[in-house]
Amino acid sequence: MGLLEFQKLPVNTLVGADWKTFKGITAHQTIDKGYRTKYRLTKAICWLLSRLNGLEASRYRKRLKELPVNAEPVFILGHWRSGTTFVHNVLAHDKHFGYTTTYQTVFPHLMLWGQPFFKKTMSWLMPDKRPTDNMELNVDLPQEEEFALSNMFPYSYYNFWFLPQNMLEYCDKYLTMEKATAEEKQLFKTTFLKLIKISLWNTKGEQFLSKNPPHTGHIRQILEMFPNAKFIYLVRNPYTVFESTRSFFCNTIQPLKLQHISDEELENNILEVYKRLYRRYEQDKQLIPAGNLIEIKFEDYEKDALAITEKIYKTLSLPGFENAKADIARYLDKKKGYKKNAYKYEDRTIELVEKNWDFALKQWGYERLG
Repeated sequence: MGLLEFQKLPVNTLVGADWKTFKGITAHQTIDKGYRTKYRLTKAICWLLSRLNGLEASRYRKRLKELPVNAEPVFILGHWRSGTTFVHNVLAHDKHFGYTTTYQTVFPHLMLWGQPFFKKTMSWLMPDKRPTDNMELNVDLPQEEEFALSNMFPYSYYNFWFLPQNMLEYCDKYLTMEKATAEEKQLFKTTFLKLIKISLWNTKGEQFLSKNPPHTGHIRQILEMFPNAKFIYLVRNPYTVFESTRSFFCNTIQPLKLQHISDEELENNILEVYKRLYRRYEQDKQLIPAGNLIEIKFEDYEKDALAITEKIYKTLSLPGFENAKADIARYLDKKKGYKKNAYKYEDRTIELVEKNWDFALKQWGYERLG
């Protein structure tokens, strides 16, 4: 157990942003009463840590900037709470993969300089379990890179964690990219490439393994960067996805937000974002070259994770399954006793899902409950 409780954090994760990003996210935004102390403390720590960014930038230019990414990355896609974390953790046991760590997501500018001290401090402070689903937390475990990107440039969908009143605006700009400018799209690609290079260096990986739900809306931009990128798309029972996402978002946003948003507003946004992300994915998956996409029901993956993991490797022509098989199997054996959250769907959940997400129930063959 870390020194700090997640729900009682005195600051939010913007402490690890560079100063330009912090200002770009918060400029001209309303900070609601009740969150201003957290905002000021976060701002002060961010400003202090940003004084160190020159050392990081210098080392990046000298060591990594001109190095090529030699293997096309693998992207685990899917809406939040679709099982992406579990699949990410499984594949990360293949040592040829590199990934973004939990420490890197909070302090992406303290990787090449200062990491030993700041990582040890973060490990001492942070909780050891995710509050929403009891999944293990550790500074070195793989983590979704959107949290890092949101501290590296001001055009991330995850700005909604801090400024939730803008959630649908951020969706159209930075999740589906439908309203993003050419400059914003280019900065996304430049920043993401930098993150990949640092992640591979940090984890000593040969091929980048991404788990990032927002990338479900970034396929077009990713293919412009990596034309032969590989994609794993996960779907899960929409009733479960809705209840789990609502719980996850409502709990996670509490220590991060700087504005008020009601649970009802957040719920409505979840319903709408799912639809917009679904449409974007269905349109853009047509751009993925044949043999570079596999779509999986998470319920099937849970039944026989090892066999379907092997199928992923074969379908996407990924190297190394035989070398990684024993490590993956050991990890899966350890997880057999893990107890997931149990869902007894509320009548309201059934009504909202069937009214708003009926298209997903039909496409993936999930039984209607209403």
